[in-house]
Amino acid sequence: MTGRQRERRRGRTGAAVLAAGVVSAVGLGAGGCAGGDAVAGDSRGGDAVVLLHRAADRLVEAGSSKARTSMEMAAGGTRVTIRGAGVYDYRERLGRLRVLLPQDPAGAAGRRPITELLAPGALFMKNRGAGVPPDKWVRVDTRTLSDGNLVTGGATDPFAAAEVLRGTRTATYLGRTEVAGTGVRHYRGTADLGDAAKRASEGNRGPLRAAAKGFATAEVPFDAYLDDEGRIRKVRHRFSFVNGQDENPVAVASTTLLYDFGAPARVRLPDDGDIYAGRIAEE
Repeated sequence: MTGRQRERRRGRTGAAVLAAGVVSAVGLGAGGCAGGDAVAGDSRGGDAVVLLHRAADRLVEAGSSKARTSMEMAAGGTRVTIRGAGVYDYRERLGRLRVLLPQDPAGAAGRRPITELLAPGALFMKNRGAGVPPDKWVRVDTRTLSDGNLVTGGATDPFAAAEVLRGTRTATYLGRTEVAGTGVRHYRGTADLGDAAKRASEGNRGPLRAAAKGFATAEVPFDAYLDDEGRIRKVRHRFSFVNGQDENPVAVASTTLLYDFGAPARVRLPDDGDIYAGRIAEE
């Protein structure tokens, strides 16, 4: 049985482990979501909306890349950043990230990195959740998460980040700049998660649809940086969601940096016997 066949058969979820470890760990309460008013692109940047709609397709053509992620959450005087790094296969829709949680508010020593495997409709995590054996994985059905795993896993799936741009409604071209030494075109705009879900690949359709319903607003302001081949080199989304412990929306800025296109990205999903089926305690 292939990894993809095993993936289709799995239906278990462990969403509680995510909220406990990423959102609640930093004790965030309220925040706002920055605006992103924009207009259509000009002749130098091409038709901005059309280019952004196609950005995910350009990644599929590239095949794979390395990725770095950063997720910033802020409320009151508290600001934390969760960082990740790894690889992604855009044709198979599979990725692997090593995610670092910040120190806890008491200043305890840094926590063990979490290994995350990203697959269509699912997230697998190792070193995540009290009481989980160290050799076991926790599996979460991302279609059941109110944010579609754009936020709660501590890193936005790189291909999902690209497919959010399929929902671009308005965008403006801001000129040329550089990202990690590569010349890029900078676009700023607003995407609608509902529209993105309608145009997304099958694996991201459900999660994006869940996010459109679960976020405080389906509108997502963004800054996107495309190279001359139309591939995303950097994208920064600003999400607004409601934490289960507080009715006020939490502001989150998620940044994805893509580079070294064509790099090997071999990702093997866990076997059924390697997935933890017990109860996961909150930390």
